[in-house]
Formats: sequence, C-alpha cells, structure tokens
Amino acid sequence: MDEHLEETMQNTVDEVSRNIVELDRVEGDLEVKEHTTLKGKGTPAKITVSGTVYVEGDSVFECSLSAENMDGEDDINVEGDLEIANRVNIEDGRLKVSGNMSARQVNVDRSVEVRKNFEVDEVDIGGSLKVDGTTKARKIYVGGAFRARSAVNAERIEVGGSVEVDANVEVEDIEVGGKVEIGGGKANRVDVGGSFISTKALEFKKIDVGGAVTLTGENVGGDITVGGSCKVKGNLKFDEIDVGGVITISGSADGTALDVGGKVKVYGDLTLAENLDVAGTVEIEKELSARNIDVGGRLCARKATAISKVAVRNSMETIEGVHATSVTIGRRGRVSGPIAANDATIGRRAHVEDVHADTLTLERGAKAENLYGKNIQIESGCQVYGEVQYTESLETEHDIRFAETPRKVDKLPLAPETTQSLS
Repeated sequence: MDEHLEETMQNTVDEVSRNIVELDRVEGDLEVKEHTTLKGKGTPAKITVSGTVYVEGDSVFECSLSAENMDGEDDINVEGDLEIANRVNIEDGRLKVSGNMSARQVNVDRSVEVRKNFEVDEVDIGGSLKVDGTTKARKIYVGGAFRARSAVNAERIEVGGSVEVDANVEVEDIEVGGKVEIGGGKANRVDVGGSFISTKALEFKKIDVGGAVTLTGENVGGDITVGGSCKVKGNLKFDEIDVGGVITISGSADGTALDVGGKVKVYGDLTLAENLDVAGTVEIEKELSARNIDVGGRLCARKATAISKVAVRNSMETIEGVHATSVTIGRRGRVSGPIAANDATIGRRAHVEDVHADTLTLERGAKAENLYGKNIQIESGCQVYGEVQYTESLETEHDIRFAETPRKVDKLPLAPETTQSLS
C-alpha cells in the first residue's frame, strides 16, 4: 500500500485510511482522515507536501512536516518540526508541535503548543498559545492565555486573558485584558486591564494599567498611568506618572511630573522637572526636588527643594529643610525643619520651627521658633518661642506672645544651606 501511494500521489488528493502510513514526498495535496498516524522518511524523518495538507482530525505526524498550507479539524500532533509556507487553519481543535514551527498565518480555534521556536507573521488563537522556545511574530491575537518561556519579538500582542513571558520581550504594543508578567526588555505601549509585572529592567514609552504595576531593575520610559498601585524595585526614569493609589520606589526616580492620589514612598532621591501633586503622604528618604510641590497630607524628606512653590496642607518633616520661591503651610499644619523662601505663609494655628523669608506671614494663632525676614506680618494670637529679626518692616496685631523683643537689623542670619540657588 505504501508503494502505491508514493507512485500515484502526483497532483491528486490522496486519502489515507485509519492506519499507520509512511510517506516521503507528496506532489500536490494530501488528505488525512481522522485517527491516522503518519511517519516520514529520512534522518530526521520528514514528510514534504508541495500543496495543502487536509487533516480531518485527531491525527499524529511522528515526524517533521513541510507543506504549503494546513487545513484541519479537531486535534493535530506534529512530533517534529512544522514548516508551513502560507497558512494553518484548524477548526474546533488543538495543534501541538514538538519541534519548531513556522508559518505565515495561523488560525486555530482552541490552542497551539510549540515546544521549540515559533515564527509566524500573524497568529489568531481562540484559546491559548504556549511556546517553550523563542517567539517571533508580527501580530499575536489570543483569546485566553499566552505563555512563553523564552524571548518574544512581536509588533503587537493582543490577549483577552493573561500573558506570561519568562524572558525578555521586544514588543511595540501589548493589549491584555487581565494580567501580564514579562522578563523585562522593551515594550513601547502597554495597555493592561489587570496587573503588569516586569521582573527585569524595562524600556517603555507608555504604560496604562487598571490595577497594579511592578517594575524591577533599571527602568527607563515615558508615561505611566495606574488605577491602583505602582511598585518599582530599583531605579526609574520617566516622563509623567499618574497613580490612583500608592507608588513605592526602592531606588531613585527622575522624571517630569508625578500625580498620586494616595501615597508616595521613595527610598532614594526624587527629582522632577515639573510638578509633584499628591493628595496623601510623601516620604522621600533622601532629596526631593521639583518645580512645584503640592501635598495634601504629610511631606517627609531629608531635603525638599522647589523652583517655584511648596504647599503642604498637613505636616512637613525635613532634616536639612525646605527651600522654595514660595512656601505655604496649611491650617493646623506642623513643620519640623527650617523653611527658606522668598515668600512664606504659615496657616492658622500651624506650628513651624525656623522660617527665613523675604516676605513672611504668620496667620492667626500660628506658632514658630524663630522668624527672619525683610517684611514680617504677624496676626493676632500668634506665639514666637525664639527671636524675630527683620530688616524692613514688622506688622503685628494684638495678643501676640514674643519670647524676645523683635529686632530690626541691618543683616539677617543666613538661611540653612538646603540646596543650590533657586532658578
């Protein structure tokens, strides 16, 4: 039977019955009925088909297979390499390849599993895609889950469920409904509904995640928008970050602007070319610098510098002080550490330590340690525990308690050296 098949299969459709068949090269198309096992010839064993392979389903190729196209139903297992010049189309089934797989276009209803390398122009899978070797594709569409154990290079990855890549990626666009975990690399645009995790250094242009983001290593990119939390296990260079909840950075961060609804925690330096806007708490282990700093809750840093203004509504704690063109402390705010500014306003019933400013205002009921300024205005009910020195004017209301009589001087003491000169 085998010899007959080899002699007559030229430009014809060969029907292989439900048994074990050994083939070498087929000129034309090959039709394989269900529950058929095919063996190839040569070392390594291989079947080469010049046309299309039609598989009715539940068939096994115990060899490598090369063809122009593959059309099939149900489950197909290729125990060697699968080389398809044009398209693979499998309805209501699964495709499993033990070796390498290459094709121009792959459409499979249920799942594809490739044990070695996978190279395709476009793949569309209804269920899941699993690749143990490297993946190279222009577009990857998966309805369920995409799992890759080695590097992935693609123009676009669109997955309804989850993506997990153990190695680095190089991708233009990732759009995933659920969770993504990659091993670093380059992902220009990331759009994830659930969570995004990069276990190694990542280069990116834009990350937009509904849940949580975790980055690891030396990360360099553009914008990050996160509905929940953002955690960076390392350093981060960025453009703008908008986080609804909490952002934690174990190293230093250098960017343009940071807008956070909850809390900011940075264990190194935080340097911003523009604004820091935080509704809750800011904790910077080392130095904080920005054009504008606006904190709704508590600000804590070794040193805080703003080219323009600092506004803190609750409390502020520094060791080397805060230095800005304008500093505003909110009502009942508490400040630990010196303040140096061109213009400083201490809100009602706030409590501060030393303040150095050209124009300085203590609003009603505020308390301070020492005040040094050109022009100082102190409203009623205020208390100064130390000294008051001014060079031009002092305006006071009633019921003010001074530990020492205010003095007009020719020269004020130098403000603490909190930073280089303001721009």
